[in-house]
Amino acid sequence: MKLGRIVGTVVSTRKEETLQSLRLYIVRDLSLKLEDKDSFVVAADAVGAGVGEVVLYASGSSARQTRMTDKRPVDATVMAIVDTIDINDAVVYDKYGEAVAEIAARAKGDS
Repeated sequence: MKLGRIVGTVVSTRKEETLQSLRLYIVRDLSLKLEDKDSFVVAADAVGAGVGEVVLYASGSSARQTRMTDKRPVDATVMAIVDTIDINDAVVYDKYGEAVAEIAARAKGDS
């Protein structure tokens, strides 16, 4: 799985019939510092995620191993919504809005 942030939606009125009930998102890859990378995927949503959320997504054949995506032509699927990320005993992401000054300080080189 890879770490990403949902940055947008994809709407398609004409598509393969098996894709009809799937919500499609643009997911931008994230670094361990939670910085956006240039790479992105269009991913089917299997967990009810939304724009702005940090998520885990799977690609390739693993993307088709959920109830929502089984036997459907998808190459990437949002598999989990991230609540927290802890790296080396330091919380670097907290979904519930608690300020994580530590990651900002590291990004600026203050620590």
